[in-house]
Amino acid sequence: MLNWKQDARLLSSILMVFTLVMSIPTAIAWSSREHDAFRGFLWAMFTALVLAALLYHISLSASSRKLGTRDGYILVTTTWLLVTAIGAIPLRASGAFPTYTAAYFEIMSGFSTTGASVIPVHDAIPSSIHFWRSATNWLGGMGIIVLFVALVPVMGSGGAKLVGAEFVGPTKDKLTPKIRNTALSLWLIYVGLSVLQAILLLAGGIPLYDAATITFSTMSAAGFSPYAGGVSFFSSRYVLVIVIIFMFLSGVNFALFFKALMGQGKLAIRDKELRTYGIITLVVATAGGISLAFSGMYDIGESFFQSLFQTVSFISTTGFVTADYQTWPAFNQMLLFILIFIGGCAGSAAGGIKVMRIMTMARLAKVHMRQRLHPNGVFPVHVGTKILSPEVTRGVSAYFGIYFTTALAGILVISLTGVDFETAVSSVLTCLSNVGIGFGQVGPKGSFAMFPPWAHWVFSFLILAGRLEFFTVFTVFTRDFWKR
Repeated sequence: MLNWKQDARLLSSILMVFTLVMSIPTAIAWSSREHDAFRGFLWAMFTALVLAALLYHISLSASSRKLGTRDGYILVTTTWLLVTAIGAIPLRASGAFPTYTAAYFEIMSGFSTTGASVIPVHDAIPSSIHFWRSATNWLGGMGIIVLFVALVPVMGSGGAKLVGAEFVGPTKDKLTPKIRNTALSLWLIYVGLSVLQAILLLAGGIPLYDAATITFSTMSAAGFSPYAGGVSFFSSRYVLVIVIIFMFLSGVNFALFFKALMGQGKLAIRDKELRTYGIITLVVATAGGISLAFSGMYDIGESFFQSLFQTVSFISTTGFVTADYQTWPAFNQMLLFILIFIGGCAGSAAGGIKVMRIMTMARLAKVHMRQRLHPNGVFPVHVGTKILSPEVTRGVSAYFGIYFTTALAGILVISLTGVDFETAVSSVLTCLSNVGIGFGQVGPKGSFAMFPPWAHWVFSFLILAGRLEFFTVFTVFTRDFWKR
């Protein structure tokens, strides 16, 4: 049974933290004399505070009963919907976005680290709004709820229920005995890597504002940029190399960074998923570079660099671009299309199906074939040295089923907008995998602006479902969830 009043109290606290975070772009709007954006941020903060006060009033007689699994699902889903609704207010109030629907889609894309955009002209957007877009990337990269649990004490095992509902994955690493310490450790690592990237960008002559926005979108594996050309706007090979390195790191399981800091570097390097992630990146980048070199589009060095950048951008689901890859050979485009499905490692900021799930399904297929040859044999499913429990393998199989079922349904619905087949398929898959860029009209030179408003709501739902890896969102809509 849901503990509604306790849920209301936690949601009130989350909104208070969210209000504090929003004060930063509010200050930027004030200092930049962007009056419409400033008023928009004030309205958003006022709305959050009023809702927080109402929810706290409702929760005054809340029981001390611990949060259950259902509370975690409903609270995480509601939080993401609510902070997106409030976070979209400044975008619409500033006049930068024509409708609230477009603003909602943009912020949902930001918090989910998808990076898909409806902005037709970047120059017309106030600097504070661009900063807020990039900041939502960074906040969503490690998770809104994970940040809340790291900052605010949550009763009993409630923190674990909340983190488990948001930080979904095929396997979970418990870094410390207390979930709050785990959440804090993950965020400190995330902040540390972000600071390091920002310092390296500043060392390359990049202004502080640009270094911050690039870092926000890189470490979160998101891809928003204040400029139409993205990171290629700076025309700096140094900047692109730094971005490649940190895009790749954003797709690595953050638990491995923790292990490395704890003196277990060799154990982290031997991680089977990390090695597979690196091998896939290297093989695809090399194959793509060879193909580009033979096509004659670039010289050999540029061919491999462009292939490496786009490979890392796609597999980490960051979505930065440095070239119009839709003019590349079909072989290169197919390689990038496959990466939309794979994504980064479990426990990373990246989206996609995740390398661990791909490895698990491959292992399951191998075990099934051996089982058919030896019906009485017992063959455990293991990835590297880790034997996976039946619960994990069932969860992985269910994930694949729900991913492709949702994708097919989404493609069918979006096809009603009248877009071509390539755009319909690519737009849905890039939203589900939180990549942000795709093919057709949502390629490197396109955006989601040409879709009708109702389609933006569909995409927003697909983005949220993909970010929370389906089960948290879809479970709320089942009959069993609401049974007493």
